[in-house]
Amino acid sequence: MIASVHGTVLALRLDAAVVEVGGVGLLLHATPATLAGLRVGQSARLSTSLVVREDALTLYGFADADEREVFEVVQTVSGVGPRLALAMLAVHTPDALRRAVADEDLKALERVPGIGRKGAQRIVLELGDRLGSPSAPVATGGGAAAVDPGDRRDQVVEALVGLGWNARVAGDAVATVLEGSEGPVAADEVAGVLRAALRTLGGGRG
Repeated sequence: MIASVHGTVLALRLDAAVVEVGGVGLLLHATPATLAGLRVGQSARLSTSLVVREDALTLYGFADADEREVFEVVQTVSGVGPRLALAMLAVHTPDALRRAVADEDLKALERVPGIGRKGAQRIVLELGDRLGSPSAPVATGGGAAAVDPGDRRDQVVEALVGLGWNARVAGDAVATVLEGSEGPVAADEVAGVLRAALRTLGGGRG
């Protein structure tokens, strides 16, 4: 198994990055949030999971080992393959997935494209406590743990700029996604907002 890669980022796409390791360019599929942390020409280290099929060897990259572990565990659920597992991490952080499963929050799981009510029920049933417990409770009040909505929205804009769009276009895309929403963008919603903004910007680019 290829557990991690460390090399120079050669190219970025909406769904993958090419990282040069030992003179070989490796294509790593990843979530928008993970890709947003990469920069072409800069060094990157990613935890990885190699999926072996009869007709392909596909490498998936993650910001850390925790994301990789969740990616691999959720695939033990019947009907969940690597693409759907990656989509789950594009919408939810590992801790958000743990909370959804622990709380049997079917609506949260249904926010992932490709997961319906029956699929969400199957995920809760088959995973049980295998993902472990969330590392921290969700912040509910206005104390020190409260999220600054400006900071989180700026984080999404910065991520889009890192993927190649200019700041104005990125800001407009985020505004479009959040139109009519006055609430804060919580930490575990950043990836979802980023993904929606990428869909808005993608247009004919896929």
